[in-house]
Amino acid sequence: MTPDYVFMTDSDSDLPFNIAKERNIPVVKMPYTLDGVEHLDDNGESGQEKTLFKRMREGSVPITSLLPTAVYLEYFEPILKEKDLLFVAFSSQMSNTIQNVYEAREELLKKYPERKFMVLDTMSISLPMTLLLLQAHDMYLNGASMEEIEKWIMDNRFKVHAWFTVDNLIYLKRGGRITSTDAFFGSMLNIKPILTLGKCGKIVPESKVQGHKKALKTIVERTVANIENPANQTIIIMHADVEEHAIELQKMLEAAIPEAKGHIELRMIGPVIGAHCGPGTLATCFMGRERPI
Repeated sequence: MTPDYVFMTDSDSDLPFNIAKERNIPVVKMPYTLDGVEHLDDNGESGQEKTLFKRMREGSVPITSLLPTAVYLEYFEPILKEKDLLFVAFSSQMSNTIQNVYEAREELLKKYPERKFMVLDTMSISLPMTLLLLQAHDMYLNGASMEEIEKWIMDNRFKVHAWFTVDNLIYLKRGGRITSTDAFFGSMLNIKPILTLGKCGKIVPESKVQGHKKALKTIVERTVANIENPANQTIIIMHADVEEHAIELQKMLEAAIPEAKGHIELRMIGPVIGAHCGPGTLATCFMGRERPI
């Protein structure tokens, strides 16, 4: 029996729209601006991400912004009028947006003191967050309480991984991840950073390699070293409009982890996340042992 509260998340999870619709998960749509026009991320329903990556390759610089407290109120209040609310949020360490979530919660609980409103910080983003929240939602469908889901997410949020590389260092430079000098010489030397979701809830650099092939090989090595029970989970290869490279990575993973064959899905990174990492980004996402760094 489904519990008498609402399980909700935001579009920075990159939760595919069809899965959200099938499971009846309300999703807060996060904003971004491309070529002077603001859009709301609909998690693939309109194919916005392909347009974004095309325009980025052509030189456009998309901008992301915080969702105002007033907009969160518009999402949350109709639910709290009727039911309690569990909101599964992307990492608090990647944006100040969660402060607006907390402000909205405080205001609404004053107005509806009989309600319960929990906010869970996943310390993740994009498709690793999707892996986490879908397992939590399975618990929800099986009747788990808000407190039981909170405990499970707190116990497992550092066990969801993303190991990835980017195609062009300029996007990391714009986001302040690397210096202009590093970006210049890295691009000249075809240096590929290997990055991961860290225990700090942010994207952190793990190493540098030279060339595309070495980058994929390193991602596979890190996946092998950290994954657990590959035959009993979904592994997601997320990519920023480079499906041919995602397929290449999939074949390498299946060779390295034969039991993962049939459990690997390819998915596109959404526009809000893609605005920061850029076209050509490629990653493996999975559940495993606790994040190493």
